[in-house]
Amino acid sequence: MAEKRLGIIMNGVTGRMGTNQHLARSICAIREQGGVRLADGTRIMPDPILLGRNPEKLKALAKAHGVERWSASLDEALANKSDTVFFDAASTQLRPGVLKQAIAAGKHVYCEKPMATSLAEALGLYRAAKAARVKHGVVQDKLWLPGLLKLKMLIDSGFFGRILSVRGEFGYWVFEGDWQPAQRPSWNYRKEDGGGIILDMLCHWRYVLDNLFGEVRSVSCLGAKHIPQRWDEAGKRYDATADDAAYATFELADGVIAHINSSWCVRVRRDDLVTFQVDGTHGSAVAGLTQCRSQARVNTPKPVWNPDVPQTIDFFDTWQEVPANAVYDNAFKAQWELYIRHLCENAPFKWTLLEGAKGLQLVECAWKSWKTRRWIDVPALKA
Repeated sequence: MAEKRLGIIMNGVTGRMGTNQHLARSICAIREQGGVRLADGTRIMPDPILLGRNPEKLKALAKAHGVERWSASLDEALANKSDTVFFDAASTQLRPGVLKQAIAAGKHVYCEKPMATSLAEALGLYRAAKAARVKHGVVQDKLWLPGLLKLKMLIDSGFFGRILSVRGEFGYWVFEGDWQPAQRPSWNYRKEDGGGIILDMLCHWRYVLDNLFGEVRSVSCLGAKHIPQRWDEAGKRYDATADDAAYATFELADGVIAHINSSWCVRVRRDDLVTFQVDGTHGSAVAGLTQCRSQARVNTPKPVWNPDVPQTIDFFDTWQEVPANAVYDNAFKAQWELYIRHLCENAPFKWTLLEGAKGLQLVECAWKSWKTRRWIDVPALKA
């Protein structure tokens, strides 16, 4: 069986997401399994070079994961013609610049979201990649989570009948950083550094809504800056200038209504850090990251409103768990394998830079809605 090398420049993988999801659980895991098998039996073996600004961190990371190559020079990495793919998981604000350089160097590109901080930048990247005739993609990992894959199976089976509404709850309490260290980086809470939960999370919700429930047609969003001051990694107090919560309602195709609360200022009392409840004429389901529970029309209890007596129905007990009838891989790894097949055998891959730009379009519409306190239509995106 033939094996072919695929040189991948991995920029910004010293961060938590880059290290854990993209390096360890995706590229290294693919290498350990013997590569990505193509339709003709050829195996594609990723050969990563780690790129970043801190040589000591890069050297230690490479050693820890058995990676032979690393570099602190973007220009040198892009000059190597044997490395044909550029991946970026570094700062959102810096991403458009490094992706433009990679595209100009003829590299295929794949990147984390948000792919930029504005729709204009995002469309500029898409047009540059199209003009250069390089293949491109954006991470849209939530689509391969076991919970959402189970939810999609229910949708495809017709379980819901006509879908009426979607209710999403995302978030958890992020400590301010004074008496307990924060579990998110401080730049997330500074708008001037590309922070804000609307920019971070509505890019996710765009592709989840579009791909599972119907294209987003309009949005009403209220953002909030609930915690005015936080403490950074050095223990220094700073002003939190970015939104840390967003309460958004979406009108989707076919009349479906979705509402998603996103907050870093909420304490969790639900099944998971993110949950989606879907209600339809024939059934409902609630999905988290890994689990999904359903309730069919014939199994729906019939409560009667009476606030004068204790409720006797255990509503949590009236749902059935959707079984794991498939093998679910790491969501990031699953998309990496699809992208590699797209590169090497032209397999279909719809999660392009244009799809990533749709996320920025929704972000800007949400910002406008918050500022003007009104509904904003989301037109079809013209590339």
